[in-house]
Amino acid sequence: MLFSSLEFLFLYLPLCLLCYFVIPWKYRNFVLLVFSLIFYGWEKPAYVAIMVFVTTLDWACGAGVEKYLCAGREKAADRLTAAGIVVNLLLLAFFKYTGLLLDTLRLLPFLSGLPIFHPALPIGISFYTFQSLSYVIDVRRGTVRAQKNPLVFGTYVAMFPQLIAGPIVRYETVEEELLHGLRPDVDRIAKGIRRFICGLCKKVLLANAYGLLWKEIAAGPAAERSTAAAWWGLICFAFHIYYDFSGYSDMAIGLGHVLGFTFPENFDHPYTAGSVTEFWRRWHMTLSSWFREYLYFPLGGSRCSTARNALNLLIVWACTGLWHGASWNFLCWGLYYFVILMLEKTVLKKPLAHCPAAPRHLLTGILILLGWWTFAFDASETYLTLSCALTYFGQLWGSHTTLFSAGDSYTLLRSLPITAVAAFGATNLPRKICGQVLERHPHFRFVLDALCLLGLVLCTAYLVDSEYNPFLYWQF
Repeated sequence: MLFSSLEFLFLYLPLCLLCYFVIPWKYRNFVLLVFSLIFYGWEKPAYVAIMVFVTTLDWACGAGVEKYLCAGREKAADRLTAAGIVVNLLLLAFFKYTGLLLDTLRLLPFLSGLPIFHPALPIGISFYTFQSLSYVIDVRRGTVRAQKNPLVFGTYVAMFPQLIAGPIVRYETVEEELLHGLRPDVDRIAKGIRRFICGLCKKVLLANAYGLLWKEIAAGPAAERSTAAAWWGLICFAFHIYYDFSGYSDMAIGLGHVLGFTFPENFDHPYTAGSVTEFWRRWHMTLSSWFREYLYFPLGGSRCSTARNALNLLIVWACTGLWHGASWNFLCWGLYYFVILMLEKTVLKKPLAHCPAAPRHLLTGILILLGWWTFAFDASETYLTLSCALTYFGQLWGSHTTLFSAGDSYTLLRSLPITAVAAFGATNLPRKICGQVLERHPHFRFVLDALCLLGLVLCTAYLVDSEYNPFLYWQF
């Protein structure tokens, strides 16, 4: 079930909130857990068993690790923590990477007879595995106490607002709210509803529109695609994936407010970054934080030699790429950013520091778009194969195509209004302007509420009329 679906908006969510606020408050975690399991198993009930297994495993590991620590048996605690990490990662690897491994091995002549086997990928397994695994590691580090109540821990892992695609929430972030509960007041609920509708509009009205534009350009006849159209296609994909994922994160954070939880921010206007390093401080911040805390720092971080630091970054970015998908293009995407970031840390550090803002932002934008080219062509569709990707890349630089075709003017003019909205929305200006206006004219909040209501009506009309409503990060 998607947040941007009619059954969620007008069936599941109203029923969930009704039960959550009507049933006695002490049962809130039970209600939330039941509805979260329904949400997760809506289309594939069998996936619930996998999530329950991961949850039970990590709850038991956390309890065992703390027991060993209290008894002074640190080596036993280390072994149990390591066992929990290995089992979690093996389970994730089986479902996510078995098909890729077998497909790659079949390329070898003496292994060409290996069977074709692609296990069905449980929805959101990468997110809830990382989230649950961080709890076990934090218990071992002593930063959180093991949760004795399996119902509370199960609610933490399965909580439906952030279950499918994050933000990745660490246990310590919501521990107090899970244990003691923060009964939402009217202002907090209203804030959450506004945030949710804002995210819904980003997903339905902007991300879906740019997804269609990207598909039209990428799937169209390659011989008719100009260099301008190729670059415009990458810009469309960049807006598509940003508004798709940040919109989902906004909806998750908004629902968290409604339910009485505070989830971490996941995006901070990444397309306004003046360097690729800054871009990754602003994009999918909870994933970047997870890899930094649980992989980069344990490897040694930057407090080591330059060569070792480079190796640490290489490992982190290889894992980041493969985390996004079981395809070699995602590994290449991760390694691409490793190279760019290493260049920014070394040879480009001083030139970038003295470079004017405009060219620095332009260069960053081009590098990000080239990264999205690597990311987009993952062969999940017939028009996204390797040969299509290579043809498209050549057309970016004028290979076997014209610089600008007659149809490009119509395409650009047709999408000019939505592009102006998308470019404006990708900056901090909307929030800044609204904040200043509300400070001077508090009654303007009623106008914002009216706009939110209008946005909900428009999104509903779109969802009733259109069948195109994908979600890119669903596969992760």
